[in-house]
Amino acid sequence: MSRPDFAAPHWLVQLLRSKPVPVPWNMVARAVVALATPLAVAYAAGDIGVGALVSTGALPAVLSEAAGPYRYRARRLGGATLAAAGGYLVGLLTGAVPAWSIPAIVVIAAVSALISAAGSNASVAALQMFVFCVLGTAQHATGLKVEELFGYFCLGAAWSLFVALVTWTVRGTSPERTAVAQVYIELAAMLSATDEPTSRVARNQLTTAMSTAYDRLLTARSWLSGRDATYRQLLNLLSATTPAVEASVAMVNAGHRPSPEVIDYLTGAAASVLATQPLPAPPAAPEDDLDPVESALYAGLARIDKGDDRQRRKPASPWRRFREWLGSLASGPYTWLAALRLTVCVAVAEVVALMVPFERSYWITLTVGVVLKPDFGSVFGRALLRGMGTIAGVGIGAVVLAIGARGWVLVVLIALFAGGAAIGKVRNYGMLGTFVTPLIILQMDLAQTGSWSVVLARLLDTVTGCVIVLLIGYLLWPGSRRPRVGGRLADGFDTVAAYVKAALVLDSTAEARLARSRSRRAAYRALADLRTAFQQVIVEPSPAGRHAVAWWPVIAGLERVADAVTEVAVTLGRGVPAPSPAEIALLTDALAELAAAVREQREPASVPMPDSAQLSGVVDQLGSTFDAVRGPDLVETTPLRLVRRFLPYHRRT
Repeated sequence: MSRPDFAAPHWLVQLLRSKPVPVPWNMVARAVVALATPLAVAYAAGDIGVGALVSTGALPAVLSEAAGPYRYRARRLGGATLAAAGGYLVGLLTGAVPAWSIPAIVVIAAVSALISAAGSNASVAALQMFVFCVLGTAQHATGLKVEELFGYFCLGAAWSLFVALVTWTVRGTSPERTAVAQVYIELAAMLSATDEPTSRVARNQLTTAMSTAYDRLLTARSWLSGRDATYRQLLNLLSATTPAVEASVAMVNAGHRPSPEVIDYLTGAAASVLATQPLPAPPAAPEDDLDPVESALYAGLARIDKGDDRQRRKPASPWRRFREWLGSLASGPYTWLAALRLTVCVAVAEVVALMVPFERSYWITLTVGVVLKPDFGSVFGRALLRGMGTIAGVGIGAVVLAIGARGWVLVVLIALFAGGAAIGKVRNYGMLGTFVTPLIILQMDLAQTGSWSVVLARLLDTVTGCVIVLLIGYLLWPGSRRPRVGGRLADGFDTVAAYVKAALVLDSTAEARLARSRSRRAAYRALADLRTAFQQVIVEPSPAGRHAVAWWPVIAGLERVADAVTEVAVTLGRGVPAPSPAEIALLTDALAELAAAVREQREPASVPMPDSAQLSGVVDQLGSTFDAVRGPDLVETTPLRLVRRFLPYHRRT
């Protein structure tokens, strides 16, 4: 008798999957230098314990680093380091007296959750403020004065910022050049794909590359006039690439393959951008008769080197960003509920930490705060990955502590853990925990090397923190297992409808071309964000996860609708007339009906569709999307039926 096949649950496969991104070797090198150098210098000077304290100060910048322009990185790392220093000082001042430290940590937790609503950089800074406040409360046992501990921390923080930003003097525009070159690389990869699934993945990567490049260039500034001119040239080059991108998407959607000369030109353009060299000559269009899509591609390639004249947006004033943050706090209850959940769980963790028999059980609170960060995805997934990663990390730390590693062996191990943390940060959250856990254990418990009790305490503390999160912050917390992404799916239909209105109108003015370009980027970015939001929920075994799985074909259908619209749009003005306003209205009405059906949790009604050969591709994809929303006729758990039980909450989201 054959053995039955046992497949892992879908949510578990998604949870353990590592992101297929390249290893960030630059970040790895900076993490190793920033964290291991203080230990090496201090050991050579005869006091490795001081090196561990300085290395702790370098940790906020290492954990907060992200790819991007140097100006962006300076703001991100500087803000995270200042917030960490403030939290660390509060922890140092209150750590010796639980009556002071517990209220301080609870207040810091609530404030950090509210600050997270101000944006990505603020969110990272808020997390570092909380983490190092907790770590600071554990430092009173070292016997050193507060000013000494804080001085060592500031020294490490200054060192890590220097390591992260010193290459700005010689590589000032390198991140922006890399982002633009990546667009050409992803464009070549999409056009080289030999099947539909591969081209779909490549299209998503192209969308990410375009969004990243525009984000970096639209916010880039330099007080050096030459460097600022370079930013503008790169932005103009990227803007001029948009017609080629649209034509390439249309060609792939039509099932056509470009000539090898097109692929060679795109890879050569990427190399030229990276090397600060003029672009190669674009390939000449074949003399044979070309269909409108192929003609649009060659015209788009010829336009790249001519450039556009785009102006970078003016940076928002601090007062405007502050008002937007206040508006985000007042716009809905989600931020306040997330802050309340984090505050309650942190308070419970602090009470439990007083009751456990281990000294300095700060890892309970630390685990709760890191897992419950309100804008970092699924609470269930992060708790499970944190638990698994920490168990593996504690196992590594146990070996190091048990063998009594000292001197240069310890320095090398810290370097290895630092590099692993830099890789785990971009690959998998569990991998990050695997390397960060022994790193912090060695930094904070260096004096207790050889003590198995420390290893056991860290393991039990982390498991306790994960249990608190899963029990109070997930299983018992109202609404935590209900879907929160249905409203975003409906918004995606609205965004694609706006793209239809802008893309299918024949208007060759510069303003109209810019409006079409912005509308296309907004549509594809919204679809990419929608896919990310669903991927965060799909790792849960709850109804929310099953809900996300059920809606997944709808997201794929909506992406194909956008591609079909792009295919029609690039042919306009090349001997092809624009669709009539009535036909465009029928398409937008169909998308509006789909959005309404998702919001109201009902079957979408049948609506009339355009009856023209020009729009047949769009109509076909819309029909498939209607079928995906309705679900199979004989299956009880169709998307709408699966989530109808969550209707009241779903409408609010």
